[in-house]
Amino acid sequence: MLDDRHQTVGTTVTNLAEKRITIIVADDHPLFRKGLADLLRDDEGLELLAEAADGQTAIQVINELKPQVAVLDIEMPGLSGIEIARELHLAENEDTSLILVTAYKEPEMFDEALDNGVKGYVLKENAIVDILNGIRSVAKGEDYISPSLAGLLLKRRRSSEELRQANPGLERLSPAERRILKLISLDRTTKEIADDLGISPRTVENHRANIARKVGISGTHSLLKFAFQHRSSL
Repeated sequence: MLDDRHQTVGTTVTNLAEKRITIIVADDHPLFRKGLADLLRDDEGLELLAEAADGQTAIQVINELKPQVAVLDIEMPGLSGIEIARELHLAENEDTSLILVTAYKEPEMFDEALDNGVKGYVLKENAIVDILNGIRSVAKGEDYISPSLAGLLLKRRRSSEELRQANPGLERLSPAERRILKLISLDRTTKEIADDLGISPRTVENHRANIARKVGISGTHSLLKFAFQHRSSL
């Protein structure tokens, strides 16, 4: 639940506070959350705005307080860290950079997090050092991945480069077409994509046809199969 003790109170803010990186923390394990919150409060360059113990509270706090960084457990009651990332990504929320904290090293989960706009991915076994480094990195607009996960990041980049070499038409896609191809890979329907982007379903269908033509694929479900197959590399 939201801890009101950590919310910013009053209208007077010092110059020092203005320069601090604002953060919320969400984790359903009380001891881990408390230890992390204490660590952040002890850092003069950081300002902890709130804590949450479940995903629903976390996304509410993010939308209300708009912290620069949200540190989220990947598994929480209500909404998972990845589900929160997906909602904010589809809403094109650019106010808050997300760092997911996880005990898992599975490439599928790693890819899904990055596909949904997560800027930091930290293993719990390295949490203390990596979270502090990650917060400062993502607050500057940089990505941060636990060094022990460098192999997953390298594999992802190599796969993306191989896909572009095998399908040079991808380089001819417009920004709008790239965005739509990514949404197709996330299993969004034409209507959902139209609603997400504020355009008509007919416009989405025209983009889909252009994407298929540029990539050189044809057939009723070929674009969907292509997007699913290469989701982590798009």
